[in-house]
Amino acid sequence: MKSILLINNPSEIGAGTRGASLGFQALKTAGWKKENHLLHTLETANVQNNNEALYEADLNPHAHRIKAICEVFERTGEALKMAFVANKFPLVIGGDHSVAAGTISGIKKAHPDKKLGVIWIDAHADLHTPYTSPSGNIHGMPLAIALAEDNLEERKNEPLPQTIQEWNDAKEIFGISPKIMHEDLVFFGLRDTEAEEDAIIARNGIRNFTVDEVRSRGISATVQEAVERLKNCDIVYLSFDVDSMDPAVVSHGTGTPVPHGFTPNEAVSMIKLIFERLPVCCFEMVEINPTLDEKGNEMAEVAFEILEQVTGFIYQNS
Repeated sequence: MKSILLINNPSEIGAGTRGASLGFQALKTAGWKKENHLLHTLETANVQNNNEALYEADLNPHAHRIKAICEVFERTGEALKMAFVANKFPLVIGGDHSVAAGTISGIKKAHPDKKLGVIWIDAHADLHTPYTSPSGNIHGMPLAIALAEDNLEERKNEPLPQTIQEWNDAKEIFGISPKIMHEDLVFFGLRDTEAEEDAIIARNGIRNFTVDEVRSRGISATVQEAVERLKNCDIVYLSFDVDSMDPAVVSHGTGTPVPHGFTPNEAVSMIKLIFERLPVCCFEMVEINPTLDEKGNEMAEVAFEILEQVTGFIYQNS
């Protein structure tokens, strides 16, 4: 049984709203409320953020603050490598979902010869690029970075030359590009995508298990299909965005809530089976934003309960 390295990565400059940097502290507050000291008992590594870039001139309208975010990617990658070298399981808490590009980079830095699968539980595909993004927010781009995907077929924007250079640098972090392959990516819960992202998904046959499909076919059957799709992967990274859950059931305490998501119990059941059936090497939870929570700290309280169970899955299956 591996021990856990909790990696606190409070970067929020990839998002269009402020507050995701407070996710880790909100989880701690939820733990205190339950008199559960889980987050104080786990060994913790803190990734230095560049959130001060919010106060600096933004030179890349199609990829906001990408240079500062790439520095966070590199630090995140080093933290992940440190965990693997020490034979610890990395449990990452974001921050906005842009941090995932750094997490994937770190996994590949530590395991360059292993085929990496990704399960992405999220309302959003995060497959935009500077050439397609309607917002320029990097938290909508981490999978495109990992896939080295420009999606020029759906080009809508004309990024500046410096943006293109920094985007290319992001894709090449640690000298590995691409870091994952399209066929090794599986989505659960997508329900808010743009046409440009849909084109990538269709062109590459990427599987998305919708909320309705998971409910109609059953969690076990859909997870098993995901297992079959990733059967050639040596290791699997599981990324959980709290906006995959239904805001009407939980709260709107996340940057981009979308109706008709999973319930917390459904999310836990999916995660449990994924841990049991696949070689999960890293788990990440992102996009808790207590500043947007109309129910106080409800999103973090639900997320903490999920995290409690995830730590059990890690100990049982690693």
